[in-house]
Amino acid sequence: MTLAEIAALLGLNFGLLLATMAGLWALSLRWKGVGFLDAVWPLALAGPAAVSFLLAGGDPVRKGLLLWLVTIWALPQALRRLAPVARAEADARYAAVAESVGAGEEGSRRRAGPLLFFLPQAVVAWMVSLPVQLGQVDFLPTVGWIGGTVAVLAVAGSGLEGVGSLRTARHPSADPSAVGGVRHWLRRPDYLGDIAVWWGLFLIAAETGPGRAAVIGPIVLTFILAHWTRTENPRRERDGG
Repeated sequence: MTLAEIAALLGLNFGLLLATMAGLWALSLRWKGVGFLDAVWPLALAGPAAVSFLLAGGDPVRKGLLLWLVTIWALPQALRRLAPVARAEADARYAAVAESVGAGEEGSRRRAGPLLFFLPQAVVAWMVSLPVQLGQVDFLPTVGWIGGTVAVLAVAGSGLEGVGSLRTARHPSADPSAVGGVRHWLRRPDYLGDIAVWWGLFLIAAETGPGRAAVIGPIVLTFILAHWTRTENPRRERDGG
C-alpha cells in the first residue's frame, strides 16, 4: 500500500472509532451510566484490526494472525466486563473520576461525558491498536520465525490475562502480598497479560517496515496500565508516576 492509502486506512479507523464513541455517548444518556465502556474498550481495539483485515493489502497470513490474536484477547474480556457487577463497579469508578474534576452531578457528568470518557477512549484505542492496523498494510516480507514465535507470546498473554482476572476476583484487596509482587507495579495482575499481548502483536507487525512505526501502541498501553490507572501503586509515591 502507498503512504496515501495507509493514511486513508488509519483515518478511516479513527473516524469509525469517533463515530462509535459518539453513538455510545448517546446511548449512555438513555441508560444513565457509562459502565459499559469497560466492555467496549477491548472491542474498540479489535475493531480497527477487522477493518484493516478487510481493506489492507498486506500479507494474508500476517493479517489473519493479527486479527485472530486480537480477537481471542478481546472477546473474553468484553464478555467478563458485561457482567452486572463489573458494570456497576465501572460506573462507580467513572463517577469518581467525574467527581474529581467537578462534574459529579448527573447533568454535568452527561455533558462532560464526551470529553471525559468517550473521546479519550477513541483516541487511545486508535493509538494502542496501531500494531494491528499497520501490521496489515505491507505484503512483504511474509511472516517469519519471529512472528510465529511471538504469536505464542500473545496467546500466552491472553491466557495470563484470564488467569489474572480470576485471581483478582479471588483477591480483590489492593495489598500486594495478597496476590504476589505484580501489584507492586500494576493495579491488577491481568494487566501483565494485556501488556504481553500488545507487545507480541507489535513484534509480529514489526517484521514489516510500516509495522515498526506502531511501537507507540504498546508504549501507550504500558504507560496507561503501569502509571495512569488510578491505583494504590507503591511506586507512585517514589517516582511521582
